[in-house]
Amino acid sequence: MADGNNKGRSGKGPGAKRHLIQLLAALLYNLDFQSIATLSVGRAPSKSVCAPGLHCYSCPGAAAACPIGSLQQAFASSSLPMGFYVGGTLLAFGALAGRTICGWACPFGFLQDMLDKLGRALHIPEVRKGTWSRRLSWFKYVMLALVIAGPLITLANDGLGKPLFCSLVCPAGTLPGIALVASSPSLQGMVGLLFSWKVSLLLALVTAALFLYRPFCRFLCPLGALYGFFNRFCVLRYVVDATACTNCGACVETCRMDVRQVSDRECIQCGACKDACEFGAIRFSVGMRKRDASPQAPSVERTHHDE
Repeated sequence: MADGNNKGRSGKGPGAKRHLIQLLAALLYNLDFQSIATLSVGRAPSKSVCAPGLHCYSCPGAAAACPIGSLQQAFASSSLPMGFYVGGTLLAFGALAGRTICGWACPFGFLQDMLDKLGRALHIPEVRKGTWSRRLSWFKYVMLALVIAGPLITLANDGLGKPLFCSLVCPAGTLPGIALVASSPSLQGMVGLLFSWKVSLLLALVTAALFLYRPFCRFLCPLGALYGFFNRFCVLRYVVDATACTNCGACVETCRMDVRQVSDRECIQCGACKDACEFGAIRFSVGMRKRDASPQAPSVERTHHDE
């Protein structure tokens, strides 16, 4: 399962350009410099707007709301306008970009990419994808169900809907939460088992990201699960030219996500497949044109040799 030569980390995609855009997106998500300076949770008017990527509303510096947090609030609220707004926003993001957002505009995805680079620099063997990881990738749909059902169940039980994913799982707010707790003696006296669990989960994901590509995105992220439904027809995505494709399977084998074909529900549109294609059959598409083609199951089987 592990490859001592770090085979599989060769796919570069657009490389530096993509990481620069990820960094700029992370900076844009955190423009509340006053709250950063005071290590406090700001209430900027811009927080009434959802950011496209996973981003904690309660982070110091957060200039926008998290779509997953907002979705949970919508399910826990009786306000129809809020539900329509959040649903419409997610529909717009998904129809425009799908999981392109995961690959290009998600701060936590960027963090995992940087940890992956660190793992490469330290020559840490990578755990290769296979049937095990493809099966585990379905677990993020359990997380999506938790996002939807959690507030509804708790609302029915005690009249107060709770954002269970944010409270129990989401690591995006844990890292700045550590900074908040470290800087506040009063908060230090309030933290308990839940905070310890969240810190432990974050540390586990950070450690895993050194030898396993984007573990949170692949196995736990409900936003990626949601955006994945739009990948087949979103405006911004990679497509395969059927007239040039030879079904060699290089695109699927090079990809480090658990894809079965280009632009399926697991694809984060990083562009590694385009670099791997020797026949120039893959291109980035802007528009609603239907996908031309994509390698099918025979090419996927080549990825199972390393299990």
